[in-house]
Amino acid sequence: MSKDPLLQTYQLKHLTLKNRIMTTSHEPAYPEDGMPKDRYRAYHEERAKAGVALTMTAGSAAVSKDSPPVFNNILAYKDEVVPWIQNLTDGCHEHGCAVMIQLTHLGRRTTWNKGDWLPSVSSSKHREPAHRAFPKLIEDWDIERIITDFADAAERMKAGGMDGIELQVYGHLLDQFWSPLTNDLVGPYGADTLENRMRFPMDVLGAIRKRVGSEFIVGFRYTADEAQKGGITAEDGLKISKTLADTGQLDFLNVVRGRIHTDPAMTELIPIQGMKNAPHLDFAGQVKKLTGMPTFHAAKIPDVATARHAVEAGLLDMVGMTRAHMADPHVVKKIIEGREDDIRPCVGATYCLDRIYEAGDALCIHNAATGRELTMPHTIQPAEKKRKVVIVGAGPAGLEAARVAAERGHNVVVFEAQPDPGGQIRLTAQSPRRREMISIIDWRMAQCAARDVEFNFNRWAEAGDVIDQKPDVVIIATGGMPNTELFETGKDSTHVVTSWDIIAGDVKPADSILIYDESGDHAALQAAEVAANAGAKVEIMTPDRTFSAGVMAMNLVPYMRSLQDKDTTFTVARRLLGVERRGNKLEAQIGTDYSDHSDIQEYDQVVVNYGTLPLDKLYFDLKDLSSNGGSVDHDALINGHPQNIVKNSGGEFQLFRIGDAVSARNTHAAIYDALRLLKDI
Repeated sequence: MSKDPLLQTYQLKHLTLKNRIMTTSHEPAYPEDGMPKDRYRAYHEERAKAGVALTMTAGSAAVSKDSPPVFNNILAYKDEVVPWIQNLTDGCHEHGCAVMIQLTHLGRRTTWNKGDWLPSVSSSKHREPAHRAFPKLIEDWDIERIITDFADAAERMKAGGMDGIELQVYGHLLDQFWSPLTNDLVGPYGADTLENRMRFPMDVLGAIRKRVGSEFIVGFRYTADEAQKGGITAEDGLKISKTLADTGQLDFLNVVRGRIHTDPAMTELIPIQGMKNAPHLDFAGQVKKLTGMPTFHAAKIPDVATARHAVEAGLLDMVGMTRAHMADPHVVKKIIEGREDDIRPCVGATYCLDRIYEAGDALCIHNAATGRELTMPHTIQPAEKKRKVVIVGAGPAGLEAARVAAERGHNVVVFEAQPDPGGQIRLTAQSPRRREMISIIDWRMAQCAARDVEFNFNRWAEAGDVIDQKPDVVIIATGGMPNTELFETGKDSTHVVTSWDIIAGDVKPADSILIYDESGDHAALQAAEVAANAGAKVEIMTPDRTFSAGVMAMNLVPYMRSLQDKDTTFTVARRLLGVERRGNKLEAQIGTDYSDHSDIQEYDQVVVNYGTLPLDKLYFDLKDLSSNGGSVDHDALINGHPQNIVKNSGGEFQLFRIGDAVSARNTHAAIYDALRLLKDI
């Protein structure tokens, strides 16, 4: 038997968990009609097959109709959820994985214009900044029905074969009651004492226990320290933890630290790229030591070494590696097989969560199979026939293509014009906060090295170089170069530089800078950060009604923190029409899409961030020589079938282009392009 602390069994009440690794409750926003159907089941089952001991589903399942699903939550208030829960649970149980679900009422952390258009309710009269809806101050009859709703939902989960449930008590309704920051009530549930503030969660717990009995596993995932003045202190949280343990009605404590009412608060509770790993681990250990309760915790524990320490040091009983399992669902399998170096790393980009908070579905920035388990493989199968695959470009698209082709058993050759792999990710990783991104490249290079992929760096490939390889398949992954053509004029401006120039250090920031952002992606803010740190006065301008729309909620936070104490301003709904030089200054003509108004403003430097244009000359040089003329059968691509278009019977190779060599998109799109094409080559 293994002596690895992570691979030891754990007895939770009557339930034997086969190791110490879990995925904590999270809502990937995969439900259909509020139900966890086949996509949801396949997502959790993939992780169960690979050995995770406990998968926590939903984040969170809604127990009441006035808790509408702003994150496409599971609707636990509907009876028809039971067979879908049973299907999900059975799928995981087949692989020896325990399954639980998180139940909640969102309270003010939702809005009124979703679902049945019922007013949100809360113990607070104030809106939550993140969701903006002003709640109705909860009444006694609301409390009574919601308590019943929780009990009903718990009973449904038990009927669906779940091993247990946890109640969400941070940021949602139950916590809104017990936090002094969000309780405006008087009377038995009022804010005057901790006992009164805890009464509602305790009443909910009591009602659930009466309904499901004493054997069904029930826990709390709760904040034991709000880390904000006037809120629950660490001292309060430890007292709450002891009170919960002493009730005898809870089977585990799942500890978090912080609040989630704003984007900045969220990043402290769920740290992102560039922030400290496992910042709340020791505090969770204090709770375990004080209470003696089974203790779970997750907050940026992305690597096996940290997880192992958490268990070995007695800080946790079960360690949550949720985002890590989005990046690689086979973490446990690889630990068991002694392949820890083979684990695809979570780089903390939090593309997964940011998509959810933008009403999308959770996707991993560099594992395009996550959430697509029904159509995309996590394990690549060998091809029936070995082929010669030539790939031009070693950015994320090219390297993913090389990895997948090599795993298929093909003979793979890669050309790259630069001395190092990485493409735009290497540029991104110039910022200290975003250095983790380079792991996307390093992991793929290691995978390619293990499969004897041939790399040719510092090699600008031309058509003859490719043809000399006698390829069966050619993949153009040459990316793009910054576009400096202004939308309004249709001409390149000779007086501007690009965000890439500033980030790479090829151009020194001037004293007064306009960063004109038509893309809304990271590059504009990254350039602004470089310039502001160099002492420049920076104006970030966009023609859109919001700035940096593509950066999204949690990733915007570190940029704002770095810029707000600098001489930086944000201007929206203004369009750059042209730039002319006047002596030592640049005169920018600034207009707007909303009227004919325009004016002239002076800057020392104008930086344009307007996406990229494809580096596609090689593609077009090869197009007429290929058998498919570069064509892609979209139906075959979408449905997972090989590409069989023939336009030139004399062509000796198939030709495809992927990533930004097609059009400016993002890292995930580039990797998805490569995976879904090459898995069938």
